[in-house]
Amino acid sequence: MTKTWNVYLSGEIHSDWREQIQSMTAQAGLPVAYSSPVTNHEASDDCGAKILGGETDPVWHDRKGAQLNAIRTRTLIQDADVVVVRFGEKYRQWNAAFDAGFAAALGKPLVILHPEEHRHALKEVDAAAFAVAETPEQVSHVLTYVITGQLQ
Repeated sequence: MTKTWNVYLSGEIHSDWREQIQSMTAQAGLPVAYSSPVTNHEASDDCGAKILGGETDPVWHDRKGAQLNAIRTRTLIQDADVVVVRFGEKYRQWNAAFDAGFAAALGKPLVILHPEEHRHALKEVDAAAFAVAETPEQVSHVLTYVITGQLQ
């Protein structure tokens, strides 16, 4: 029986990097189950207020959403075999940095994905990672090697 690897895909939600990794690993026939945070920006921001009641103060609006999202995020990271965290070009992903730190604190194998120009800014995050990639293709190759023991 082949192990199914649980891979959590954290980080920026404004590009198709998750779909690229999932497509490449599916084409390689890897036994991987993926999970991720809620990637609908509006749902993620507004879930707390919509479910638990509106807030007039934006701080409490954001806090309610962050706490609900943390239930999902922390549970899925704890269950993950590998955590991939993507830092994109356009926005600062503070949540991604938190997820990377949480995964590192749990001793989870961490793969960081970001463009070359972010190397200096993310040096501490990169130092905690088992691999640092610049493309979704490299992440796919990391997963292929780790799961199969074969180089592509």
